[in-house]
Amino acid sequence: MIKNNKISLYGMLIAVAFLLSYIESIFPLPMLVPGMKIGLANIVALFALYRMGAKEAAILSFIRILLVAFTFANLYSLLYSIAGAGLSLLMMMLLKRTGKFSIIGVSIVGAIMHNVGQILVAIMVIDSVNLVYILPILSLTGIGTGTIIGILAGIITKRFQYMENHTD
Repeated sequence: MIKNNKISLYGMLIAVAFLLSYIESIFPLPMLVPGMKIGLANIVALFALYRMGAKEAAILSFIRILLVAFTFANLYSLLYSIAGAGLSLLMMMLLKRTGKFSIIGVSIVGAIMHNVGQILVAIMVIDSVNLVYILPILSLTGIGTGTIIGILAGIITKRFQYMENHTD
């Protein structure tokens, strides 16, 4: 029974992350840099990191990235997403492990590192180091979006824990 519950939870979280990615794709916000997004699906990655573990967060993120890339995007999009999410998750895992950062702090660093990962891929694809100059803008917006995502993930994570502790 426990295995079925775990599989159900994985499926639900992948579906929610996929839906959040889809919502972001159909309602693009006017941003300073083309293609920039809030990162709503990172709510699921943070939830998984804090409630399930690092390995589970990585698996869920990777599956979501593949589904989104094959449904809405292309190979380059897949490369950018894997680089951004990989670096972001690695840093979030490390910061969480220290115990010195709140979920909001972890989310902010994750958002910034996601941008760094994507810029590194873009530098290689376009073969221009000049893209590094947009990192300050992306870092500032990463602070804002990371804060929003961290707050939302924190609320959801605490609510889920409360529900687990108060069920019969």
